[in-house]
Amino acid sequence: MDPRLIAVDGPLKGSLWHLGSDPLSVGRDPSNMLCLDDSTVSRRHCVVGGSGDSRTITDLETRNGTFVNRLPVRHRVLENCDEVRIGASVFVFLTGDEETAAVPEVTAAESDSVTRSIVILPEKSLYLQSGKLAEALALGARRGQELKALLEISTTLPSIGDIPSIEWRLMEWIFKTLPAERGWILLAAPGSPEFVSAYGWERELGPSKTPAVARAEVRRAIEERSGFLCELEDGAGSLVAAPLLTPAGALGVIALETRAPAAPFDQDHLEWLTAVAVMAASALESARRLEWLEAENSRLLAEINLRHNMVGESPRMREVFQQIAKAAPADSTVLVRGETGTGKELVARAIHSGSKRSARPFVAINCATLSEALLESELFGHEKGAFTGAIAQKRGKIEVAEGGTPFLDEIGELAPLLQAKLLRVLQEREFERVGGTRPIRADIRLVAATNRDLEEATTAGTFRRDLYYRIHVITITVPPLRERREDIPLLASYFVSRFAEKTPRRIAGISPAARACLNLYDWPGNVRELENALERAVVLGSSELIAPEDLPETILERAWPAGVAGSQYHEAVSEAKRRLILTAMEEARGSCQEAARRLGLNPTYLSRLIRNLNLKPALRSAAAK
Repeated sequence: MDPRLIAVDGPLKGSLWHLGSDPLSVGRDPSNMLCLDDSTVSRRHCVVGGSGDSRTITDLETRNGTFVNRLPVRHRVLENCDEVRIGASVFVFLTGDEETAAVPEVTAAESDSVTRSIVILPEKSLYLQSGKLAEALALGARRGQELKALLEISTTLPSIGDIPSIEWRLMEWIFKTLPAERGWILLAAPGSPEFVSAYGWERELGPSKTPAVARAEVRRAIEERSGFLCELEDGAGSLVAAPLLTPAGALGVIALETRAPAAPFDQDHLEWLTAVAVMAASALESARRLEWLEAENSRLLAEINLRHNMVGESPRMREVFQQIAKAAPADSTVLVRGETGTGKELVARAIHSGSKRSARPFVAINCATLSEALLESELFGHEKGAFTGAIAQKRGKIEVAEGGTPFLDEIGELAPLLQAKLLRVLQEREFERVGGTRPIRADIRLVAATNRDLEEATTAGTFRRDLYYRIHVITITVPPLRERREDIPLLASYFVSRFAEKTPRRIAGISPAARACLNLYDWPGNVRELENALERAVVLGSSELIAPEDLPETILERAWPAGVAGSQYHEAVSEAKRRLILTAMEEARGSCQEAARRLGLNPTYLSRLIRNLNLKPALRSAAAK
């Protein structure tokens, strides 16, 4: 039995740790036996201890926790094939003889097991000095063979685009040229001396799991930026190593070992391997850079190509687009928050379009428009005869959305009974039709929206706290239009062009004065109010340009810009309205209902006038006297 940990994801992916009798300490601090350079990992994160085949993992009361098989643990006995997650790193615990050949072991031998003898700087390699090549060729057929191999490497290596292929071809060339029995290409993390991957090779087996390399020794090749040749401590062989150096830093090291007494390494071998490492470093750096660029390009393309019908370039909307791009590929429940008219359903549709469920249905349900009984039937369906009028079986919206995305708009309006049934859908992924007894599986990804303060509703007891936590997994808040005024001109142009296609009258655009009115208004109804206002202007307008007088009166009452033609008239009208309302409110002693009766207005319209004419400060001041 061989208890061990294998890194299968994270910065140390591909590394292997044998678990001996001493506890294995894990954390961010370099003093740990297993150091993870990860801000989400605590300095002293956890300990893996035990003896024989039994191993336990103990979390050291960390902030972000230690997870075994995706569950947080404090103290847990590890079983074969358990998955251990620590920060961004994932390990697999193995005790049996499972195949691990694809995971080269690079950390088992920490102590120095070699003694140094010959050291050479990369730039001093004979093969990299053109003035000495003629001298090298004169030394015989062996140098000629080595130069031929270098020429092949230098011409072929740049055309190989990925790191695994580069490592395979390098080892193939090296073992054809040098008398090595086994070798490693060890790559370090960018900006760190820690090795994060290892590629092993044996002369008889080719790519394979190989015995542990003297890591502490070969790391010195990186630290001292020089290759070296030395005799193994037991005198039974020799080790040669050369650093993979680039102008940006050290990528890693190539190390070779032989224990054949008849064919030891010599200085010529070191010279040649050092030259190969210089060529390989450039190719590996290019391949690593290409991998990063491809990943970054994919990420940016996914963000740019996010499918949605939302218009906006303000910082607040760019933030919303970024959140959608991150949330869409996941299968987590999303809660979209925002005032009425901000476009919450468009956000939900964008999330669906960018998800793996995009080919399946997107089904929208407004929870505020139906009675409790009708909404229950609409959501979950009903069986024939379940209630009066149920003359046939009906599938509910959740069932229709199988494999796709149901969107529950205004989820805060759900009645308590429906909240409980929805909670069961989210917890158990099943439901029953009204009047039914057979559970129906629900493979869905729920997106909900609300303009209510759900935290306040849970405190008041009108919204279930457990349901709130179920839907409050990922939250995207859509900003009101008044907080992203930079988008008003874009939205206005978009709506005018869209409505102009449906009218026979030619519409050339929006006049500067009308744009100024639009920008000054606060838009309590948000994008929906702007859309309706511009549709009205296109239908009722009489000129090619949308003029201020084409806009609704509520906008002009609040937002007529000074210095624009017609502003004097509208300001005079607004001032007259202010005086009338203030007088009526004073006579009614602050009662809006009584003031509306005196003015012959609907109380709702009077309230809107008070808001649009910005009279609330004056009314508060009058009430305080």
